[in-house]
Amino acid sequence: MTRSSASTQQSCGLALVTGGGGFLGAAIVRQLLDAGWRVRTVSRGDYPALREIGVETLRGDLADAGIAEQAARGCDAVLHVAAKAGVWGRLADYRRANVDATQRVIDACVANRVARLVFTSSPSVVFSGDSVENGDESLPYPSHHHSHYSATKAEAERIVLTANSAGLHVAALRPHLIWGPRDPHIVPRLIARARSGRLRRIGPGDNIVDTTYVENAALAHICALRAIHSNPKAAGRAYFITNGEPMRLWNLIDQIIACADLPPIRKSISFSAATRIGGLLEGVYRLLRLPGEPPMTRFVARELATSHFFDISAAKRELGYEPRVTIAEGLVRLKNWLRDQRP
Repeated sequence: MTRSSASTQQSCGLALVTGGGGFLGAAIVRQLLDAGWRVRTVSRGDYPALREIGVETLRGDLADAGIAEQAARGCDAVLHVAAKAGVWGRLADYRRANVDATQRVIDACVANRVARLVFTSSPSVVFSGDSVENGDESLPYPSHHHSHYSATKAEAERIVLTANSAGLHVAALRPHLIWGPRDPHIVPRLIARARSGRLRRIGPGDNIVDTTYVENAALAHICALRAIHSNPKAAGRAYFITNGEPMRLWNLIDQIIACADLPPIRKSISFSAATRIGGLLEGVYRLLRLPGEPPMTRFVARELATSHFFDISAAKRELGYEPRVTIAEGLVRLKNWLRDQRP
């Protein structure tokens, strides 16, 4: 029996995953199938690998009229994962992808009488630029955000939580620094910069962070989907999601690049110098309208120099979330995956 036919026979219903072809989205799709859901995705790109495992795939921009409404038709639950991430770009583009599209998804849920919506948010929605140590969900949104991404994700999160009602139960998840095999963002950038000799420790290197192995981040979404259906306390709330293993950031970075057989990072730069360089590069990229994003920004400097780890007891208590893959096991899986990618 194939994976898709087994899921169909024991179906929990039809779940829509926006951005289902992405790193986190694809992991959520796989776990939904394993849990007995039928799955539909909507993405801007085409992902034949999803169709091969029995997923119905749609293409479109969620910010366009009608796309979200069509995608949500007949669904019992929606997991809104799609977003514009990154630290550089026009505010208008971030607003369209993160705020306008989210409102479209909410409207589509209401129009189609979808009962459950899980929104992928970010811990950056409460990042003020200072260290966060064992922060919980009582942290307020800051008066000023240091990136268009965090500002628009915070706005989208507020929209989602406000939409919670008797007809639509919602939850917002804030997974922190997702990594693992197939990661197209954090891991390849660290490896590329380390390999080229351009990676530097910022500050004294003693800042502590939480991260989330991708399968744990996906599991949290499955837990939230169940919890908002059965636990009234879970609906209408935001939750921090991590591995629950805070550690020194640069020790973890050394372990990640070691998976690619690269030596530890020994060169460093002060936080103040990194901030000055980031501000200078931002100005140059804006003035000359250079493509891509600056190799350093003031936001990235703050992220790499400060501590940010979180209390996930609320997610454990109210969502039933328990991380399954430790950082140590995740590093073994990452090393094996990177080895398999070599020609």
